[in-house]
Amino acid sequence: MDPGSSLPDEDRVTKSRVDVLSSFARKMRGRRMVPHPGPTDDEPHSEHRTGGKSGALRAAIFGVNDGLVSNLSLIFGVAGAGVDNEVVILAGVAGLLAGAFSMAAGEYISVRVQREVFERLIHLEAHEIGTEPEEERAELAELYVRKGLSRELADRLSEEIMKDPALALDTHAREELGLDPDEGLGSPEAAAGASFVTFSIGAFVPLVPFLFGSGSGAVAVSAGLSGAALFGVGAAMTYLTGRSPLLSGTRMLLIGAGAATITYLVGTLLDASVGI
Repeated sequence: MDPGSSLPDEDRVTKSRVDVLSSFARKMRGRRMVPHPGPTDDEPHSEHRTGGKSGALRAAIFGVNDGLVSNLSLIFGVAGAGVDNEVVILAGVAGLLAGAFSMAAGEYISVRVQREVFERLIHLEAHEIGTEPEEERAELAELYVRKGLSRELADRLSEEIMKDPALALDTHAREELGLDPDEGLGSPEAAAGASFVTFSIGAFVPLVPFLFGSGSGAVAVSAGLSGAALFGVGAAMTYLTGRSPLLSGTRMLLIGAGAATITYLVGTLLDASVGI
């Protein structure tokens, strides 16, 4: 019997795209693993294990960062054009809402697609294990041979694994597809909500001074608040990356400051050109 001949038409189509779909799922999950070179002089006792870190924390940190940088740049660009304070506030609120809804929609679609691809691939593997156990056993043995095991050991190991359908599915998902069935994908709705809230918080920071003041004073206070927030967000990222908080915070501060400075200068030039 040809492999896949007992599959429904829809599953046969999925089977023909397994390599592309599994690669897509791994990239969406950020599962590309690179061996660490080992301890370095500046990190003699450090062990950075980010695999178990909260996905919610990652989304929160990057959501706040995106809100800060994008709305800070927008507000400074408008403020640099010398418009009335009411226009700056309007632009800041519009940027906050537009960015928050955009982030929420993007996060919802991203997580939803991840779940659908993941579930589809797992469904296909479960079907094949149930209907074509010998072909799947041979496929698993071949994977182990490619990893360096002897043919005899690979055959014995694959036979033992295939005796337990749950273990067989888990192993095929990990070894063949590069996916982890135990790793929760989360809720699209929760991801969208978290992105909306965190982006809004970040985008609100540079807007606050303009709600109570105007002109160069509000610009200076906004720059100070946003700079402190950017440094804090960058430092917080080290919980995920294991890098130096000072280095990460300074890098994030410089990136945000650079973006805000450029847009402020562009706004100033536009104001000058309009006034000519």
